[in-house]
Amino acid sequence: MTRCALRGRPPRRADPAGFDRRLIAPMVLGSILNPVNSSMLAVALVPIGHAFGAAPPRTAWLISGLYLATAVGQPVIGRLVDLHGPRRLYLLGTALAGAAGLLGTLAPGLWVLVASRVLLGLGTSAAYPASMSLLRSEAERTGRHSPAGVLATLSICNQVVSVTGPALGGLLIGAGGWRLTFAVNVPLSLACLVLGARRLPRTTPAGVPKPRTDGAGMLLFAAALTAFVLFLMRPATAHWYLPVTGLAAGALFARRELNAREPFIDLRVLGGNAPLLATYGRQLLAYTTSYAFLYGFGQWLQEGRGLSAPEAGLLMLPMPVTAVAVTALTGRRSRPRINLVVGAVVQLLCCGALLLLHADSPAWLLVLIAAMAGIPQGLIGLANQNALYAQADPARMGSSAGLLRTSMYLGALLAAAANALVFPTGATSTGLHDLAALLLGVATAFLLVCAADRSLSRP
Repeated sequence: MTRCALRGRPPRRADPAGFDRRLIAPMVLGSILNPVNSSMLAVALVPIGHAFGAAPPRTAWLISGLYLATAVGQPVIGRLVDLHGPRRLYLLGTALAGAAGLLGTLAPGLWVLVASRVLLGLGTSAAYPASMSLLRSEAERTGRHSPAGVLATLSICNQVVSVTGPALGGLLIGAGGWRLTFAVNVPLSLACLVLGARRLPRTTPAGVPKPRTDGAGMLLFAAALTAFVLFLMRPATAHWYLPVTGLAAGALFARRELNAREPFIDLRVLGGNAPLLATYGRQLLAYTTSYAFLYGFGQWLQEGRGLSAPEAGLLMLPMPVTAVAVTALTGRRSRPRINLVVGAVVQLLCCGALLLLHADSPAWLLVLIAAMAGIPQGLIGLANQNALYAQADPARMGSSAGLLRTSMYLGALLAAAANALVFPTGATSTGLHDLAALLLGVATAFLLVCAADRSLSRP
Protein backbone atom coordinates (compact mmCIF):
# COMPACT_ATOMS: atom_id res chain seq x y z
CA MET A 1 0.00 0.00 0.00
CA THR A 2 1.38 3.42 -0.93
CA ARG A 3 1.85 6.29 1.47
CA CYS A 4 -0.92 8.15 -0.34
CA ALA A 5 -3.32 5.31 0.43
CA LEU A 6 -2.23 5.09 4.06
CA ARG A 7 -2.89 8.79 4.47
CA GLY A 8 -6.34 8.48 2.96
CA ARG A 9 -5.75 11.03 0.24
CA PRO A 10 -8.92 11.71 -1.74
CA PRO A 11 -8.89 11.55 -5.52
CA ARG A 12 -7.71 14.71 -7.30
CA ARG A 13 -8.68 16.20 -10.59
CA ALA A 14 -5.39 15.47 -12.25
CA ASP A 15 -4.00 13.27 -14.95
CA PRO A 16 -2.89 10.09 -13.13
CA ALA A 17 0.19 10.02 -15.34
CA GLY A 18 1.21 13.60 -14.58
CA PHE A 19 2.02 15.87 -11.69
CA ASP A 20 -0.97 17.73 -10.21
CA ARG A 21 0.00 21.24 -11.24
CA ARG A 22 -2.58 22.86 -8.98
CA LEU A 23 -0.06 22.23 -6.20
CA ILE A 24 2.67 24.36 -7.73
CA ALA A 25 1.32 27.79 -6.70
CA PRO A 26 0.95 27.08 -2.95
CA MET A 27 4.24 25.16 -2.92
CA VAL A 28 6.20 27.99 -4.52
CA LEU A 29 4.51 30.83 -2.66
CA GLY A 30 4.93 29.15 0.71
CA SER A 31 8.53 28.17 0.18
CA ILE A 32 9.64 31.69 -0.78
CA LEU A 33 8.43 33.28 2.47
CA ASN A 34 11.66 32.49 4.26
CA PRO A 35 14.20 33.54 1.60
CA VAL A 36 12.35 36.76 0.73
CA ASN A 37 12.37 37.80 4.39
CA SER A 38 15.99 36.80 4.76
CA SER A 39 17.17 38.84 1.81
CA MET A 40 14.97 41.93 2.22
CA LEU A 41 16.69 42.59 5.51
CA ALA A 42 20.00 43.12 3.70
CA VAL A 43 18.96 46.71 2.91
CA ALA A 44 16.68 47.21 5.93
CA LEU A 45 19.33 46.74 8.64
CA VAL A 46 20.75 50.25 8.34
CA PRO A 47 17.43 52.19 8.52
CA ILE A 48 16.24 49.92 11.35
CA GLY A 49 19.47 50.62 13.23
CA HIS A 50 18.99 54.36 12.72
CA ALA A 51 15.36 54.16 13.87
CA PHE A 52 16.23 52.46 17.17
CA GLY A 53 19.74 53.82 17.70
CA ALA A 54 21.22 50.34 17.40
CA ALA A 55 24.73 49.49 16.14
CA PRO A 56 25.32 46.56 13.72
CA PRO A 57 26.11 44.02 16.52
CA ARG A 58 22.60 44.64 17.93
CA THR A 59 20.73 44.70 14.62
CA ALA A 60 22.51 41.42 13.75
CA TRP A 61 20.02 39.79 16.15
CA LEU A 62 17.33 40.44 13.55
CA ILE A 63 19.21 38.08 11.25
CA SER A 64 20.22 35.63 13.95
CA GLY A 65 16.74 35.40 15.49
CA LEU A 66 15.19 34.35 12.19
CA TYR A 67 17.92 31.85 11.38
CA LEU A 68 18.02 30.33 14.86
CA ALA A 69 14.26 29.73 14.79
CA THR A 70 14.48 28.36 11.25
CA ALA A 71 17.48 26.12 11.94
CA VAL A 72 15.61 24.50 14.82
CA GLY A 73 12.15 24.60 13.28
CA GLN A 74 12.80 23.22 9.79
CA PRO A 75 13.70 19.59 10.70
CA VAL A 76 11.23 19.48 13.60
CA ILE A 77 8.31 20.67 11.50
CA GLY A 78 9.61 18.60 8.59
CA ARG A 79 9.31 15.47 10.69
CA LEU A 80 5.76 16.47 11.69
CA VAL A 81 5.04 16.81 7.96
CA ASP A 82 6.32 13.24 7.45
CA LEU A 83 4.08 11.96 10.22
CA HIS A 84 0.89 14.00 9.80
CA GLY A 85 0.92 15.19 6.19
CA PRO A 86 1.84 18.55 4.64
CA ARG A 87 -1.51 20.38 4.55
CA ARG A 88 -2.07 20.96 8.27
CA LEU A 89 1.50 22.09 8.95
CA TYR A 90 1.55 24.30 5.84
CA LEU A 91 -1.58 26.19 6.92
CA LEU A 92 -0.46 26.55 10.54
CA GLY A 93 2.98 27.79 9.53
CA THR A 94 1.82 30.36 7.00
CA ALA A 95 -0.75 31.73 9.47
CA LEU A 96 2.03 32.20 12.04
CA ALA A 97 4.15 33.99 9.41
CA GLY A 98 1.33 36.48 8.81
CA ALA A 99 0.95 37.12 12.55
CA ALA A 100 4.71 37.67 12.82
CA GLY A 101 4.60 40.18 9.96
CA LEU A 102 1.86 42.15 11.73
CA LEU A 103 3.84 42.14 15.00
CA GLY A 104 6.93 43.44 13.20
CA THR A 105 4.95 46.19 11.51
CA LEU A 106 3.72 47.49 14.87
CA ALA A 107 6.90 46.79 16.90
CA PRO A 108 7.70 49.67 19.31
CA GLY A 109 11.29 48.59 19.92
CA LEU A 110 14.16 46.52 18.58
CA TRP A 111 13.63 43.47 20.78
CA VAL A 112 9.96 43.20 19.87
CA LEU A 113 11.13 43.30 16.27
CA VAL A 114 13.59 40.48 17.04
CA ALA A 115 10.72 38.47 18.60
CA SER A 116 8.69 38.94 15.41
CA ARG A 117 11.62 37.58 13.40
CA VAL A 118 11.77 34.50 15.64
CA LEU A 119 8.06 33.87 15.08
CA LEU A 120 8.59 34.46 11.37
CA GLY A 121 11.35 31.86 11.33
CA LEU A 122 9.12 29.27 12.96
CA GLY A 123 6.18 30.08 10.70
CA THR A 124 8.16 29.87 7.49
CA SER A 125 9.70 26.53 8.50
CA ALA A 126 6.70 24.51 7.31
CA ALA A 127 6.29 25.28 3.62
CA TYR A 128 9.58 23.96 2.23
CA PRO A 129 9.43 20.50 3.92
CA ALA A 130 5.75 20.30 2.98
CA SER A 131 6.61 21.05 -0.65
CA MET A 132 9.36 18.43 -0.78
CA SER A 133 7.01 15.89 0.80
CA LEU A 134 4.36 16.69 -1.81
CA LEU A 135 6.93 16.27 -4.58
CA ARG A 136 7.87 12.82 -3.32
CA SER A 137 4.27 11.68 -2.86
CA GLU A 138 3.41 12.92 -6.36
CA ALA A 139 6.38 10.98 -7.74
CA GLU A 140 5.05 7.86 -6.03
CA ARG A 141 1.51 8.48 -7.26
CA THR A 142 2.55 9.02 -10.86
CA GLY A 143 5.23 6.33 -10.88
CA ARG A 144 7.86 8.80 -12.04
CA HIS A 145 11.24 9.22 -10.39
CA SER A 146 10.88 13.01 -10.35
CA PRO A 147 8.00 15.16 -11.64
CA ALA A 148 9.39 16.84 -14.75
CA GLY A 149 10.53 20.38 -14.13
CA VAL A 150 8.74 20.85 -10.80
CA LEU A 151 11.78 20.38 -8.59
CA ALA A 152 13.70 22.83 -10.77
CA THR A 153 10.82 25.34 -10.62
CA LEU A 154 10.76 25.18 -6.82
CA SER A 155 14.51 25.65 -6.57
CA ILE A 156 14.59 28.42 -9.18
CA CYS A 157 11.91 30.44 -7.38
CA ASN A 158 13.69 30.13 -4.03
CA GLN A 159 17.05 31.10 -5.45
CA VAL A 160 15.70 33.98 -7.52
CA VAL A 161 13.63 35.35 -4.65
CA SER A 162 16.62 35.24 -2.30
CA VAL A 163 18.53 37.60 -4.58
CA THR A 164 15.48 39.67 -5.58
CA GLY A 165 14.80 40.46 -1.93
CA PRO A 166 17.27 43.35 -1.59
CA ALA A 167 15.72 45.16 -4.57
CA LEU A 168 12.19 44.53 -3.23
CA GLY A 169 13.28 45.65 0.23
CA GLY A 170 14.78 48.84 -1.17
CA LEU A 171 11.59 49.66 -3.10
CA LEU A 172 9.41 49.04 -0.02
CA ILE A 173 11.64 51.18 2.18
CA GLY A 174 11.58 53.95 -0.41
CA ALA A 175 7.77 53.74 -0.63
CA GLY A 176 6.93 53.72 3.07
CA GLY A 177 9.86 52.91 5.35
CA TRP A 178 11.40 49.71 6.72
CA ARG A 179 8.15 48.61 8.41
CA LEU A 180 6.75 47.71 4.99
CA THR A 181 9.34 44.90 4.77
CA PHE A 182 7.45 43.28 7.66
CA ALA A 183 3.94 44.28 6.57
CA VAL A 184 4.35 42.54 3.20
CA ASN A 185 4.13 39.20 5.03
CA VAL A 186 0.45 39.75 5.82
CA PRO A 187 -0.87 39.62 2.21
CA LEU A 188 1.65 36.89 1.32
CA SER A 189 0.42 34.80 4.24
CA LEU A 190 -3.23 35.32 3.30
CA ALA A 191 -2.49 34.20 -0.26
CA CYS A 192 -0.77 31.06 1.07
CA LEU A 193 -3.72 30.28 3.34
CA VAL A 194 -6.24 30.62 0.53
CA LEU A 195 -4.23 28.57 -1.95
CA GLY A 196 -3.28 25.97 0.65
CA ALA A 197 -6.85 25.50 1.87
CA ARG A 198 -8.17 25.17 -1.69
CA ARG A 199 -5.48 23.05 -3.32
CA LEU A 200 -3.44 21.01 -0.86
CA PRO A 201 -4.73 17.45 -0.35
CA ARG A 202 -6.43 16.63 2.92
CA THR A 203 -4.92 13.90 5.07
CA THR A 204 -7.63 12.00 6.89
CA PRO A 205 -6.38 8.49 7.72
CA ALA A 206 -9.12 5.96 8.28
CA GLY A 207 -8.39 2.96 10.49
CA VAL A 208 -4.66 3.63 10.56
CA PRO A 209 -2.91 4.06 13.95
CA LYS A 210 -1.57 7.53 14.49
CA PRO A 211 2.24 7.63 14.18
CA ARG A 212 4.11 8.43 17.37
CA THR A 213 5.87 11.78 17.60
CA ASP A 214 9.29 11.74 19.24
CA GLY A 215 8.68 14.86 21.29
CA ALA A 216 11.57 14.23 23.67
CA GLY A 217 13.99 13.82 20.77
CA MET A 218 12.76 17.03 19.17
CA LEU A 219 13.19 19.00 22.42
CA LEU A 220 16.71 17.66 22.98
CA PHE A 221 17.64 18.46 19.37
CA ALA A 222 16.28 21.99 19.77
CA ALA A 223 18.15 22.48 23.08
CA ALA A 224 21.48 21.28 21.66
CA LEU A 225 21.23 23.33 18.47
CA THR A 226 20.05 26.47 20.28
CA ALA A 227 22.93 26.33 22.78
CA PHE A 228 25.56 25.93 20.05
CA VAL A 229 24.05 28.66 17.88
CA LEU A 230 23.82 31.14 20.77
CA PHE A 231 27.50 30.55 21.46
CA LEU A 232 28.40 31.06 17.79
CA MET A 233 26.49 34.32 17.79
CA ARG A 234 28.54 35.68 20.73
CA PRO A 235 31.63 33.51 21.22
CA ALA A 236 33.41 34.37 24.48
CA THR A 237 34.98 32.49 27.37
CA ALA A 238 32.31 33.96 29.65
CA HIS A 239 29.72 31.94 27.71
CA TRP A 240 31.47 28.60 28.30
CA TYR A 241 28.25 27.12 29.63
CA LEU A 242 26.58 27.27 26.20
CA PRO A 243 28.79 24.71 24.38
CA VAL A 244 28.80 22.56 27.52
CA THR A 245 25.00 22.64 27.55
CA GLY A 246 24.95 21.87 23.83
CA LEU A 247 27.26 18.87 24.24
CA ALA A 248 25.20 17.51 27.13
CA ALA A 249 21.91 17.93 25.25
CA GLY A 250 23.50 16.47 22.13
CA ALA A 251 24.69 13.37 24.01
CA LEU A 252 21.24 12.84 25.50
CA PHE A 253 19.71 13.35 22.06
CA ALA A 254 22.00 10.75 20.46
CA ARG A 255 21.26 8.23 23.21
CA ARG A 256 17.54 8.85 22.89
CA GLU A 257 17.48 8.53 19.09
CA LEU A 258 19.60 5.37 19.03
CA ASN A 259 17.19 3.63 21.41
CA ALA A 260 13.85 5.09 20.25
CA ARG A 261 11.51 2.84 18.26
CA GLU A 262 10.36 5.77 16.08
CA PRO A 263 13.17 8.36 16.36
CA PHE A 264 12.87 11.97 15.26
CA ILE A 265 16.16 11.58 13.35
CA ASP A 266 17.28 8.03 12.62
CA LEU A 267 20.98 8.48 13.40
CA ARG A 268 21.91 4.99 12.23
CA VAL A 269 20.42 5.55 8.79
CA LEU A 270 21.75 9.11 8.56
CA GLY A 271 25.23 8.07 9.69
CA GLY A 272 25.35 5.43 6.96
CA ASN A 273 24.36 7.90 4.25
CA ALA A 274 27.70 9.62 3.57
CA PRO A 275 26.53 11.37 0.35
CA LEU A 276 23.63 13.02 2.20
CA LEU A 277 25.92 14.13 5.04
CA ALA A 278 28.27 15.62 2.43
CA THR A 279 25.33 17.53 0.92
CA TYR A 280 24.56 19.06 4.31
CA GLY A 281 28.22 20.06 4.72
CA ARG A 282 28.31 21.68 1.28
CA GLN A 283 25.15 23.61 2.05
CA LEU A 284 26.69 24.97 5.25
CA LEU A 285 29.87 26.18 3.54
CA ALA A 286 28.14 27.60 0.47
CA TYR A 287 25.61 29.67 2.39
CA THR A 288 28.13 30.95 4.90
CA THR A 289 29.80 32.66 1.94
CA SER A 290 26.56 33.54 0.15
CA TYR A 291 24.83 35.27 3.07
CA ALA A 292 27.96 36.98 4.37
CA PHE A 293 28.49 38.40 0.89
CA LEU A 294 24.82 39.42 0.56
CA TYR A 295 24.59 41.22 3.90
CA GLY A 296 28.14 42.58 3.88
CA PHE A 297 27.92 43.97 0.35
CA GLY A 298 24.44 45.40 0.99
CA GLN A 299 25.51 47.19 4.18
CA TRP A 300 28.75 48.48 2.63
CA LEU A 301 26.89 49.97 -0.34
CA GLN A 302 24.98 52.16 2.09
CA GLU A 303 27.57 52.99 4.73
CA GLY A 304 30.87 52.57 2.87
CA ARG A 305 29.75 53.77 -0.57
CA GLY A 306 27.13 56.25 0.66
CA LEU A 307 24.10 55.01 -1.28
CA SER A 308 20.51 55.16 -0.02
CA ALA A 309 18.62 51.93 0.73
CA PRO A 310 16.58 52.11 -2.54
CA GLU A 311 19.76 52.83 -4.53
CA ALA A 312 21.57 49.89 -2.91
CA GLY A 313 18.65 47.59 -3.62
CA LEU A 314 18.51 48.59 -7.28
CA LEU A 315 22.26 48.23 -7.67
CA MET A 316 22.01 44.65 -6.39
CA LEU A 317 19.28 43.89 -8.94
CA PRO A 318 21.76 42.25 -11.40
CA MET A 319 22.01 39.34 -8.95
CA PRO A 320 18.52 37.97 -9.68
CA VAL A 321 18.86 38.76 -13.39
CA THR A 322 21.97 36.60 -13.62
CA ALA A 323 20.43 33.93 -11.39
CA VAL A 324 17.38 33.70 -13.66
CA ALA A 325 19.59 33.27 -16.72
CA VAL A 326 21.71 30.61 -15.03
CA THR A 327 18.79 28.61 -13.67
CA ALA A 328 17.00 28.78 -17.02
CA LEU A 329 20.04 27.21 -18.66
CA THR A 330 20.80 24.57 -16.02
CA GLY A 331 17.53 23.96 -14.14
CA ARG A 332 16.22 20.97 -16.11
CA ARG A 333 19.52 19.08 -16.30
CA SER A 334 20.70 17.39 -13.12
CA ARG A 335 24.50 17.75 -13.09
CA PRO A 336 25.20 18.47 -9.42
CA ARG A 337 28.98 18.05 -9.45
CA ILE A 338 29.64 20.30 -12.45
CA ASN A 339 27.23 22.96 -11.19
CA LEU A 340 28.71 22.93 -7.70
CA VAL A 341 32.32 23.20 -8.88
CA VAL A 342 31.48 26.07 -11.25
CA GLY A 343 29.47 27.80 -8.53
CA ALA A 344 32.36 27.44 -6.06
CA VAL A 345 34.86 28.93 -8.52
CA VAL A 346 32.62 31.95 -9.15
CA GLN A 347 32.12 32.39 -5.39
CA LEU A 348 35.88 32.63 -5.05
CA LEU A 349 36.04 35.26 -7.78
CA CYS A 350 33.26 37.31 -6.14
CA CYS A 351 34.96 37.24 -2.75
CA GLY A 352 38.25 38.28 -4.31
CA ALA A 353 36.52 41.13 -6.13
CA LEU A 354 35.45 42.64 -2.78
CA LEU A 355 39.12 43.42 -2.16
CA LEU A 356 38.98 45.87 -5.09
CA LEU A 357 36.20 48.01 -3.60
CA HIS A 358 36.67 51.42 -1.98
CA ALA A 359 34.44 54.38 -1.19
CA ASP A 360 34.99 55.83 -4.68
CA SER A 361 34.71 52.58 -6.66
CA PRO A 362 32.92 53.15 -10.01
CA ALA A 363 29.32 52.06 -10.40
CA TRP A 364 30.14 49.73 -13.29
CA LEU A 365 32.39 47.65 -11.02
CA LEU A 366 29.64 47.36 -8.39
CA VAL A 367 27.16 46.23 -11.04
CA LEU A 368 29.63 43.68 -12.40
CA ILE A 369 30.28 42.17 -8.96
CA ALA A 370 26.53 42.00 -8.25
CA ALA A 371 25.94 40.26 -11.58
CA MET A 372 28.70 37.72 -10.89
CA ALA A 373 27.23 36.95 -7.49
CA GLY A 374 24.02 35.74 -9.12
CA ILE A 375 25.82 32.85 -10.86
CA PRO A 376 26.51 30.73 -7.75
CA GLN A 377 23.06 31.67 -6.44
CA GLY A 378 21.56 30.01 -9.50
CA LEU A 379 23.79 26.92 -9.41
CA ILE A 380 24.53 25.81 -5.86
CA GLY A 381 21.11 25.66 -4.20
CA LEU A 382 19.57 23.77 -7.12
CA ALA A 383 22.47 21.28 -7.26
CA ASN A 384 22.27 20.50 -3.53
CA GLN A 385 18.49 20.16 -3.71
CA ASN A 386 18.74 17.71 -6.60
CA ALA A 387 21.35 15.75 -4.65
CA LEU A 388 19.12 15.62 -1.57
CA TYR A 389 16.11 14.45 -3.58
CA ALA A 390 18.12 11.47 -4.83
CA GLN A 391 19.91 10.71 -1.54
CA ALA A 392 17.21 11.06 1.15
CA ASP A 393 14.95 8.32 2.50
CA PRO A 394 11.53 8.91 0.85
CA ALA A 395 9.73 8.22 4.14
CA ARG A 396 11.70 11.04 5.78
CA MET A 397 11.75 13.54 2.93
CA GLY A 398 10.23 16.31 5.05
CA SER A 399 12.77 16.06 7.87
CA SER A 400 15.65 15.54 5.41
CA ALA A 401 14.63 18.68 3.52
CA GLY A 402 14.36 20.47 6.86
CA LEU A 403 17.92 19.48 7.77
CA LEU A 404 19.09 20.87 4.42
CA ARG A 405 17.52 24.19 5.33
CA THR A 406 19.05 23.89 8.83
CA SER A 407 22.48 23.59 7.22
CA MET A 408 21.67 26.60 5.06
CA TYR A 409 20.66 28.79 8.00
CA LEU A 410 23.53 27.64 10.19
CA GLY A 411 25.65 29.06 7.39
CA ALA A 412 23.58 32.23 7.54
CA LEU A 413 24.14 32.47 11.30
CA LEU A 414 27.88 32.10 10.80
CA ALA A 415 27.62 34.80 8.14
CA ALA A 416 25.81 37.14 10.55
CA ALA A 417 28.49 36.56 13.16
CA ALA A 418 31.21 37.27 10.59
CA ASN A 419 29.55 40.54 9.55
CA ALA A 420 29.19 41.64 13.18
CA LEU A 421 32.90 40.83 13.71
CA VAL A 422 34.23 42.82 10.74
CA PHE A 423 31.70 45.69 11.04
CA PRO A 424 31.75 46.48 14.79
CA THR A 425 30.77 50.15 14.33
CA GLY A 426 29.73 50.31 10.69
CA ALA A 427 30.28 48.83 7.24
CA THR A 428 33.63 50.40 6.27
CA SER A 429 35.79 49.47 3.28
CA THR A 430 38.44 48.08 5.65
CA GLY A 431 35.85 45.82 7.24
CA LEU A 432 34.66 44.71 3.79
CA HIS A 433 38.21 43.70 2.89
CA ASP A 434 38.53 41.74 6.15
CA LEU A 435 35.27 39.99 5.30
CA ALA A 436 36.58 39.17 1.81
CA ALA A 437 39.73 37.54 3.24
CA LEU A 438 37.63 35.42 5.58
CA LEU A 439 35.24 34.35 2.85
CA LEU A 440 38.05 33.40 0.49
CA GLY A 441 39.03 30.70 2.99
CA VAL A 442 35.45 29.40 3.31
CA ALA A 443 34.89 29.40 -0.47
CA THR A 444 38.16 27.52 -1.01
CA ALA A 445 37.07 24.82 1.44
CA PHE A 446 33.73 24.57 -0.39
CA LEU A 447 35.46 24.14 -3.75
CA LEU A 448 37.69 21.37 -2.39
CA VAL A 449 34.70 19.51 -0.89
CA CYS A 450 32.74 19.71 -4.18
CA ALA A 451 35.69 18.55 -6.30
CA ALA A 452 36.43 15.61 -3.99
CA ASP A 453 32.86 14.19 -3.83
CA ARG A 454 32.77 11.50 -6.52
CA SER A 455 29.27 10.38 -5.51
CA LEU A 456 27.82 13.45 -7.23
CA SER A 457 28.84 12.05 -10.60
CA ARG A 458 26.56 9.03 -10.16
CA PRO A 459 22.76 9.11 -10.49
